[in-house]
Amino acid sequence: MLEIWGRNPLQGNVKISGAKNSALVLMAGSLLCPKDCRLRNVPSLVDISRMSQILTSLGVKLTKNGDVLDIDARDINPTAAPYDIVSQLRASFFAVGPLLARFGTVKIPLPGGCDIGARPVKLHIQGLQAMGASVLIESGIVHADVKGSNRRLQGAKIYLDYPSVGATETLLMAATLAEGETTIENAAQEPEIVDLANFCIAMGAKIYGAGTNKITIVGVDRLHSVDYAVIPDRIEAGTFLVAGAITHSEITVSSAIADHLVPVIAKLEAIGCRIINEGENCLRLIPGELKATDIETLPYPGFPTDMQAQFMALLCFSEGNSVISETVFENRLRHVAELQRMGANIRLKGNHALIQGVPFLSGAPVMSTDLRASAALILAGLAAQGKTIVRGLHHLDRGYEDIENKLRKLGARIERVTESN
Repeated sequence: MLEIWGRNPLQGNVKISGAKNSALVLMAGSLLCPKDCRLRNVPSLVDISRMSQILTSLGVKLTKNGDVLDIDARDINPTAAPYDIVSQLRASFFAVGPLLARFGTVKIPLPGGCDIGARPVKLHIQGLQAMGASVLIESGIVHADVKGSNRRLQGAKIYLDYPSVGATETLLMAATLAEGETTIENAAQEPEIVDLANFCIAMGAKIYGAGTNKITIVGVDRLHSVDYAVIPDRIEAGTFLVAGAITHSEITVSSAIADHLVPVIAKLEAIGCRIINEGENCLRLIPGELKATDIETLPYPGFPTDMQAQFMALLCFSEGNSVISETVFENRLRHVAELQRMGANIRLKGNHALIQGVPFLSGAPVMSTDLRASAALILAGLAAQGKTIVRGLHHLDRGYEDIENKLRKLGARIERVTESN
């Protein structure tokens, strides 16, 4: 558990790690290449370790040295992913597209991950079927095959009913080795999509329009080796900017791309802070008097659902009444009860959280309910009076690299301790 003593000002600079959500899909994308791949700026996280286990179970050879990951996917078995690991990591399903594209067959269990609502793989499967795959789900196992003498997926026109990040990534990877041209309409536009496209392009793929709602992929016969750096984690960057705001502290965040943080920066400024771009990928937060604002989570370029919980913690201290509307995941407001334990004035009405700012929160024992909720509780603890104890760190360790040491270097009083029986 983490013990946090609140009301300590922060100062200094924090360096942001590589993006978890990008690194995971790039690791899956390396399955497209029958040669060596090198990924740089890979964070050390539980989810990265789980994806490494999944790739290793398929026969991939991995070597990690610091934040550099070398991947050799020459000799792999596309039907060997184990249920016990896949069931813990939703991103494991990203392997379906690359394996099906390269081998014409794949067998993989349905995935797990944070319990934040229904995130069905229906869009992934419908897209793969449009490209000529036969897909059967039986006893929790996805079996997919491509018929025909060459066992290649076929280019197709695909429209996504919802701009799903996962489905866009799965289908983009599958299309890189398909025969002919594929278009994905109503595609997700997140920076992680652009990173995946740039990674595949660096391996020789032909992809156009990533970052817009229409992506075109012209299939190629094979991909080649690559040496590629993962983009910085925009959610970690946003979380540390909120840490500065909630503690009324001036801090700088380096290795953060401002263009990826436009909605987060806009809301911080609406709440009363100033964000100064201090040169290449460096942002300075100047705190101000916190005031209420309304937030609605939306697919990119809207406000990210992955920052909703952290901003809720901030709005608990903001003068006035705020409303947060969660439109992306229906089960992502469970941190409300934990913030209420600390004295927050929050009422829930469906997928809306009505927040009335209070002068202070009080430290209390709280439990993380998912990855971003754990970050929100830490932020609340940094600003609360007294000591906060945060349990459920298995969520936190999935997505934040060394967060307590980074906060400690900024001046926070925070310690990870083993709970005695």
